[in-house]
Amino acid sequence: MATLPLKPQVFAILSALIEERSGLHYELSDMDMIADRLSARAVEAGFDSLLDYYYYLRYDDASKAELDALLDALVVNETYFFRELDSLKRMVSDFIEPLVASGKRPRVWCAACSTGEEPLTLAMLLADRGHLAGVEIVASDISGRALARAQAGEFGPRSLRQLPLDGLGARFLVAMQDGRVRVREELVQAIRWRRVNLVEAEAVAALGAFDVISCRNVLIYFSDDTARRVLASLTDALQPGGALFVGVSESLLRFGSPLSCEERGGVFLYRKERKAS
Repeated sequence: MATLPLKPQVFAILSALIEERSGLHYELSDMDMIADRLSARAVEAGFDSLLDYYYYLRYDDASKAELDALLDALVVNETYFFRELDSLKRMVSDFIEPLVASGKRPRVWCAACSTGEEPLTLAMLLADRGHLAGVEIVASDISGRALARAQAGEFGPRSLRQLPLDGLGARFLVAMQDGRVRVREELVQAIRWRRVNLVEAEAVAALGAFDVISCRNVLIYFSDDTARRVLASLTDALQPGGALFVGVSESLLRFGSPLSCEERGGVFLYRKERKAS
């Protein structure tokens, strides 16, 4: 397939539209990196000019269906089972299990879950401890295509690059042909899968309040201003005393967050202040 020419001026207006809709931020230095994906999607939609494609997205794509298809082509689905496992284990031991023990049904949200390996790993940990039925897990992503793959429950070798030594994966992943695996159906069905755009505060608020939110390795794709807005929505969605987990290489300190940073067993997390009694 021929690649459509992409001039810096056209890249600027296309990338601004993409950021406006999704929060994904691209610099001019990223132009070559995403040019092929922009071009491929435009050609598939029937365009032979990226400028014409931009005008269609901006003014004629009333349903936003084509813009959503473009975002599906652009989002990075870099995830795998048991990624940053210590954080998930700390989430379970320090926050979810105490709430279950107190008779509550905690709500956990895996935001920007991509193809679902993170929430499915969390479901494995909870099932292994006998808590899966007592916890509500919500998993969301902006990509409908990624969510469809998550709900299909079948994964290839790239999702299995970091299997733990305790046999957890073997208990919940059923081997298929060609190195693929299928997640046990009860785990997939235990998760409420939702399509949510994190830059839309109303969509985030509609999910309700959560005791734990995981938003790992996501804010790095946003500009600082967008990240602050998303962080404000996540903070609002946390119950008092709730915890927000981000990626091990991420920090919220530069955003001036009202959440307090805590370190537990080498895992950093952010807590929302409890209401004064």
